[in-house]
Amino acid sequence: MPKEKLDLIVEGGKATTTPQLAQKLGPLRINISEVIKKINEKTESFFGVKVPIKVIIDTDTKEVDISVGTPPVSELIKNELKLEKGSGVPNKDIKGNIAIEQVIKIANMKKDAMYVTDLKSAVKNVIGSCNSLGVYVENEPAKFFIKKIDQGNFDNDIKQVKKEPSQEKLAELKNKLKEVQLVYMKEQEKIKAEEEKAKEAATAAATGVGEGEKKEETKPAEPKKEEKKKEEKKK
Repeated sequence: MPKEKLDLIVEGGKATTTPQLAQKLGPLRINISEVIKKINEKTESFFGVKVPIKVIIDTDTKEVDISVGTPPVSELIKNELKLEKGSGVPNKDIKGNIAIEQVIKIANMKKDAMYVTDLKSAVKNVIGSCNSLGVYVENEPAKFFIKKIDQGNFDNDIKQVKKEPSQEKLAELKNKLKEVQLVYMKEQEKIKAEEEKAKEAATAAATGVGEGEKKEETKPAEPKKEEKKKEEKKK
């Protein structure tokens, strides 16, 4: 059966008619509004995130199949925390502090695309990505938080697929993040000051001038006594 394929990038749950869709569906007399509705239903769990989709059209039966891809876990984490990028030093420069509910939400989105058998395993995969991005989970390094998952501390939350943390929790996580970032900033300022001091010391050693010291002005040599006497006789 002849089929037409169309690859698109849409914002989850907010797809609209595009020239590409109109050019493909119009000549086939397929209801574009119905296709858009189907796309939005398929992508609603990715609300606010741009996702790749494949539109497959059977030109004989006019049936339309929507295949939804998913962004990388790292992109979903950054989108959830409104981050432009991850950390260059993930074990020190912490960029975000995510709630377990947000982790579960992302894991639920990606579990079908992961090689996992259950949501709990998907949660652990997401936490691993948090560690690589420099994102804390519930106020602590992600690599330590995985132990709590293994111990079953959040089995009930995972079983209920809790996706929305309370505003109080989000505020608490945000305040903790500020504290951690402030400590890192002060450490960096200290390191920078020490580097500047070492640089000044090295420069001083190379020029032979100590800190606060000034080169003595060179005084002209006094004439010798014999030369003085000859000068006096001439006079």
